[in-house]
Amino acid sequence: MGFSSCASLFSVLFLLCCYLLQVGIAIEAITSSQFIKDPGTLLSKDGNFTFGFFSPKNSTNRYVGIWWKSQSSIIWVANRNKPLSDSNGIVTISEDGNLVVLNGQKQVIWSSNLSNTTSHTTAQLSDYGNLVLLESTVGSMLWQSFQKPFDTFLPGMKLTRNKRTGEKVQLTSWKNPSDPSVGSFSISFIDRINLHELFIFNETQPYWRSGPWDGVVFTGMQMMTNPYINGNHVVDDGEGNIYIYYTVPKDISLVVYNLNSQGQLIAKWWDYEKKELQIIQTSQLSECDIYGICGAFASCSSLKLPICSCLRGFEPRNKQEWNRHNWTGGCVRRILLQCERVNNNTTSTKKEDGFLKLKMVKVPDFAQGSALTPDICRSRCLENCSCIAYSHTAGIGCMSWTGNLIDIQQFKNGGLDLYVRVAYAELDKERNTTIIITTTVIIGTLIIVTCAYFMCRRAANSPEAKLKPSLKSKRKKNIKAFQFFNKVGTSEDNTSDSIIRTLSQVKLQELLLFDFERLAIATNNFHSSNKLGQGGFGPVYKGKLQDNQDIAVKRLSRSSGQGLEEFKNEVVVICKLQHRNLIRLLGCCVEGEEKMLIYEYMPNKSLDAFVFDPSKNKLLEWRTRYNIIDGIARGLLYLHRDSKLRIIHRDLKTSNILLDEELNPKISDFGMARIFEGREDTENTIRVVGTYGYISPEYAMQGLFSEKSDVFSFGVLLLEIISGRRNSSFYDNEHALTLLGFVWIQWKEGNILSFINTEIYDPSHHKYVVRCIHIGLLCVQELAVDRPNMAAVISMLNSEAELLPPPSQPAFILRQNMLSTMSHEESHRRYSINSVSITDISGR
Repeated sequence: MGFSSCASLFSVLFLLCCYLLQVGIAIEAITSSQFIKDPGTLLSKDGNFTFGFFSPKNSTNRYVGIWWKSQSSIIWVANRNKPLSDSNGIVTISEDGNLVVLNGQKQVIWSSNLSNTTSHTTAQLSDYGNLVLLESTVGSMLWQSFQKPFDTFLPGMKLTRNKRTGEKVQLTSWKNPSDPSVGSFSISFIDRINLHELFIFNETQPYWRSGPWDGVVFTGMQMMTNPYINGNHVVDDGEGNIYIYYTVPKDISLVVYNLNSQGQLIAKWWDYEKKELQIIQTSQLSECDIYGICGAFASCSSLKLPICSCLRGFEPRNKQEWNRHNWTGGCVRRILLQCERVNNNTTSTKKEDGFLKLKMVKVPDFAQGSALTPDICRSRCLENCSCIAYSHTAGIGCMSWTGNLIDIQQFKNGGLDLYVRVAYAELDKERNTTIIITTTVIIGTLIIVTCAYFMCRRAANSPEAKLKPSLKSKRKKNIKAFQFFNKVGTSEDNTSDSIIRTLSQVKLQELLLFDFERLAIATNNFHSSNKLGQGGFGPVYKGKLQDNQDIAVKRLSRSSGQGLEEFKNEVVVICKLQHRNLIRLLGCCVEGEEKMLIYEYMPNKSLDAFVFDPSKNKLLEWRTRYNIIDGIARGLLYLHRDSKLRIIHRDLKTSNILLDEELNPKISDFGMARIFEGREDTENTIRVVGTYGYISPEYAMQGLFSEKSDVFSFGVLLLEIISGRRNSSFYDNEHALTLLGFVWIQWKEGNILSFINTEIYDPSHHKYVVRCIHIGLLCVQELAVDRPNMAAVISMLNSEAELLPPPSQPAFILRQNMLSTMSHEESHRRYSINSVSITDISGR
């Protein structure tokens, strides 16, 4: 190569480097003569914050925004509703002095939009992440991004509200993790009468509430007590403006509050090791955090099932709807107040109303605040017939309520005490109840101590006490158990005879009977600290036998909708089943009215605890999720084709998939399972059981169930595992879509990435994830004949070369009553609405 050729090549490389430096260099200020062009950036002086061009995950659109250290932590977006379609964008100062974003055709797609500006302006990025527009000559601030926040609340930023004009500075969520345009949720500062609260709105409807500010924290917002926050401040400037801001300690680099696209306010801090923002706490941890979920005069507790209960002195407005877990109607007072009787000229007594105390609650909405002492607060409320409740705390003073008590939540700790006004007769009941309970406890304790003393003496003197139970006695217990099973009520279904015949064939040694006393010792007398959860059958407890074997004990509740038939059914089914992906039954207990099932203990509990919990979601990376999906499929195939009995599970859902110490899935809860004999493959029933969101259309509408019913449930479960969202609680107000409807639309539009849980997405696994979604859509097709069987599903999961047929539209894509065309009586008999995913076998 000649000298001239080398010189020409060097010149070209030099010019290219100069161009790259010009477009990619980071500057410290934007002026009319100094601009940034994609991918150029503007840096804060400390280098922590960057202003520039970026593309969200799973999107090719270009936006201009601010981020902390990396583009995985976007905190502000300029052109959120007008993305750039290419990399020709420019950020500069316009002729009128505004900060603007231009596209490749020099058209303004975003502007600071100030009317009174000069041509001498400069844009800078502060060390607090605030983008400011300054007047160059005097340095005065003309505009700042802190006054136009998007979804992230930063230290030093202020959420404000003007009491006179109603103007406010609020946060608005992204539409979804790949689209920063304005979403459904917003959070703003609300001023009640002398009280201040934070509200998250879904469009215009309240979705979450913080509880009133007490001078230190919002009393219903547990996350504000986290150790990374140095101080929270609510200030009234005396000019009608009220605002909240917070600071962080100097040794903490960054803590932010982010309003995500699901309506959750999440506290995050920067993790230097992982180089990304990590979640500290989340505002919404349970259904009880949703505004007014239980209606008026009711309290919500995530520690109880059902979660909603009427306040003492009140009863459900519509008991039939309440029993179906439709709590929107709320509760009404049982007995009229004394002052209401006087006002209505009703015969009155001299016994005055009083207050019942609710401890540790998030007090209801629409409180009125006043600076009164506790005694005066109580007396003022008692004197005013329209005052129905009051509360007092040092940081706020007196709070009183005159309307419906909405959005009360029971806390395990923290919160405030609420005093609810009730008639004297209710107070009388409370006193009588306390006396009865106290007396019963004392007498019961004496009886137990006395009986225990005599039993210990008798046992000590018995020669049999030193001997182990003989094989003969064990067989007698088993025979008694069989007699019990055969005596219990008959089933309305045609297979009850076959169930009893199958039970009589179970070998005695296969059915290990446990003594009630042994299980009571193992579970510390069924102490609440050992309670693992609650289902339609009853509570489940962790126990430890004398040989240190961990067990799970499912105890039939007397108030359970599931009864003896389901108990017997589960013993019969599981005794004959052996598979690594099915839960193993260790035995049962039948003593008096006690009926219990004993299983192997699963340390990681159920799948829904991982898939739907933001704090645990990241623990299930794609390979683990795939293994769980494959394991569930293999367990179902065994039930349908490979076991001695052909079993249709009928209640497959995430809460019925348990995980062992290695996160291997095991299908559980066979109380609803049905056994098919011979060549049967379809059956009809008028008792539709299962959980809303997982039931196939032919089963819900016509009572027909088959292997394809389980396939439909498996498809829903598969899509939930991939998306991290519940089918039964997914909502889309604009289109009234279910999770199935949402994935179907994204599939048709070729935008399936927006459906995948961002925590598990990895481009290297893209084709496998999409293939699984395709299989899930095949499983939830409306017609049972179109769905694959489980053998085909496993083949599709494990064969990349196998071509998959195109799916047809799934069932139930719209959120509506599936039985809206049926009569009211039929819908009650056939369909179960179950918002808390607890199986109910009662015919609706």
